[in-house]
Formats: sequence, C-alpha cells, structure tokens
Amino acid sequence: MANFAKSQVPRFSVEVYQNEYLPEGGREVNAIVTVTSTGGGTSGRTPVPGSAPGTAPGAAVVIMVDCSGSMDYPAAKMHNAREATAAAIDTLRDGVEFAVTAGTHRATEVYPGGGRLATADATTRAQAKDSLRRLTASGGTAIGTWLGLADRLLATAHGDIRHGILLTDGRNEHESPDALRAALASVAGRFTCDARGVGTDWEVKEVTQIASALLGTADIVADPAQLAADFTGMMEKVMGKGVADVALRLWTPVGVEIQFVKQVAPTVEDLTARRTEAGPRAGDYPTGSWGDESRDYHVCVRVPEAGIGQEMLAARASLIIPAPDGGTPEAVLSQGLVRAVWTDDLAASTTLDPQVAHYTGQAELAQAIQLGLDARKLGDFDGATARLGRAVQLAAASGNADTAKLLSKVVDVVDAATGTVRLKAKVAEADEMTLETRSTKTVRVKR
Repeated sequence: MANFAKSQVPRFSVEVYQNEYLPEGGREVNAIVTVTSTGGGTSGRTPVPGSAPGTAPGAAVVIMVDCSGSMDYPAAKMHNAREATAAAIDTLRDGVEFAVTAGTHRATEVYPGGGRLATADATTRAQAKDSLRRLTASGGTAIGTWLGLADRLLATAHGDIRHGILLTDGRNEHESPDALRAALASVAGRFTCDARGVGTDWEVKEVTQIASALLGTADIVADPAQLAADFTGMMEKVMGKGVADVALRLWTPVGVEIQFVKQVAPTVEDLTARRTEAGPRAGDYPTGSWGDESRDYHVCVRVPEAGIGQEMLAARASLIIPAPDGGTPEAVLSQGLVRAVWTDDLAASTTLDPQVAHYTGQAELAQAIQLGLDARKLGDFDGATARLGRAVQLAAASGNADTAKLLSKVVDVVDAATGTVRLKAKVAEADEMTLETRSTKTVRVKR
C-alpha cells in the first residue's frame, strides 16, 4: 500500500473579484468568489464541530463496479475493472471504511457483506482484493439500485466524508430515466460520487447527470487498460479530503435578488436550484467535500436602484460547516463581501472585471460544445458548425488548450480567432464522447 499522510482539516479563505461600480440605474452585480482550502499542519487548522483536536475526519468509500453482461465484451474489460478496483483498494489509508459492490439490474454486496463496511488495514485490503474474483459479468444495468445500496452502506459509516466511485460501461437500460432521477434525488447530499464510463457504449448524459447530482467528477476511460491509473487517482483525491458537506452561504440585504450561483472552476456547475434556506435572507449552496484545492463561483445578484455616490453591501458569501446535529453553532470558515457602488464615471462603470469576463466565456464555451454536439447528432450540420466554431473561438481566446485540442478532433479549424471551422467527415466515437464529457472543464484565469 502507498504511504499517504493522514488528511488534515483544511483552512479556508474567500476572495471576491468584481467591478463594484454601476452606472446610474444599474442593477446587476457580478462577482467571482474564489474559495481556497489549504491543508497545512495541525496548527492553525479550522476545527470541525464535534471533532477531537488534532484529528482528521473519518472517510468511507463504496466502489460500485458494473458487472452487466456487456462487461465481458471484450473480456479484458472485466479483468481491467478488477485490476482497477484492486488498485483503488490499495490506495485506501488505514482506518477508512469501505465496501465493494457489483451492479447489474440489481446491486449486490461483494465485500465485506452483511450490510456493513470494512475498516481498511492490511488484512481487509487483502481480503477485499481476493473477493474481486466474484466480479463476473451477467445481467442488465439499473444504476439507481447501485446508488441505493451505496447509500445504505454509507449510512452506517462513522466518518464525515462519504464517497462513492461508480463505473459503468453501458446505458441504464433496466430502469426508467425517472427511476434514476428519483434515486439521485434520494441520495443527493448524503454522499458524493465520481462516475466513470469505460469504453464507448455508455450514455454521456447519464454519467454526467450522476456526477452533477452528487457533486463528483465525470470522465471517460475509453481504453479499459487505463482504468487502474484512473481509479488510483480518484481514490487518492478522496483520501486527501479533510472536511465534508461545506456550504457556500449567501446572505443578501432586503431588496436584493439572487439571479444565479454557479461553480465555474474547475468545472461549470449551476448550483442555483440547489439552494436551501438558512435563515432570514440567507441560503446555502452545497459544495461537497474539500481537500487541498481551490474553486471559483460566479455570483450574480440584482440590487435596487440607487443614486450616484451611493453604495451598498450586495451580498455576503460565507463558507459554512453545519453542526453535526443540524443545529447550531455552525462553523463559519471564511467570508467575503460583494459590493455595489453607483458612479457617473463611465470608464469605471463599463469596465468588465477580468475574472467575470473569463468565466462568463468559459460557461458559454461549455454550452456551445453541448449544443454543437447535440446539433451534430440530430443532423443539423450548419447549427453544429456554428456552435462548435464559437466553442473553438472561445477556447482559443481563454487559453483553454485542453478543450481546444479535444475540439480539433471533431472539427477542422480554419481560423480559431474567428471561429471558422469545418465539421470532420469522420469522428471517432471516443473523441466525440471525450469532448462531451469534459466540456464543462474550465481553466483558471491568470491573475
């Protein structure tokens, strides 16, 4: 087993980037809220309510492996899935609770069984890897049942950080879309989940829907031989998490309306509809679990009209850890302020903040890719060319080299600056699926 240091509860900082100046009659305020967590040592760490001093929160992980019949075509796929699961198990640090399940048209416990979680040590890791021979391919695919079993197992965990890793190779054909949505609604907020599609016979929107609902990551592993490296990387990130269930709380004064709240880095994720009320004029937006990392959020609010020279607090953004029993006191990790100042200085009020401009473009880039690929699938080649051309233009302008490279496998770029492209006559299915799956990945603006 790799030697990983015990995770530390991170310290949080909040920075607000905005142009606070509005023209007379201006009402829309945009700000990028950058949240950064750093692990550091034991000194200076933010205490988690209910945790003992100097201890890291416990973690629990359930690995859900697709064992439907298609996993035997080719046979190496199932072999690679076992190898990847073994690699993930090897990455578990001592003391982490874990389980392995097999997913078909129903969900089955593989290890340890009995509706419980095992505690990782040399013995249980060896037993778990030995049990992987029971992962055999047969049956259908009903992912909602896999998530339900993972939820029941994780509900028995003693730690705060609860996470799932889900692997599928096919479409969710043995339950309805409504059933999957219902399953996601029932487990959302109870654990986070990374979802992976292996090969090219799965549905991108199903996998990204799972990751989005459960605040995890989604990706394609087109070559099954790369599964072990991907699973190891995912598990290493889970082992680096130091605090769970962090919420971005927005408080707004009377008369201020929140237009939207979006995560814009490292991926685009609209959080607006996920608000839960948190007292007078305050609402919480879930951000999931955190390790040593940084994320950016775009907050847009509508303020009342005011005269030249007036200013107001448009919003207060705070990072909150709920109390263990759902009551008080809550832990306020850090906070930042969004301001509005009315001016008759035209230059000041019309200057777009570089952070806001960059991430507005990144959100448009993600949407252009999705709309372009959808149009291509429907045979609307003119629409696809226009949308994907705009995506190429935005990727070039923002320096998103990774997305630009993925786009170049779907279109021939004539002029990136103007977004002039031609659709490729033949596109490898893996290339198109990779572009679609990774379309929401963004690059940070250079500060």
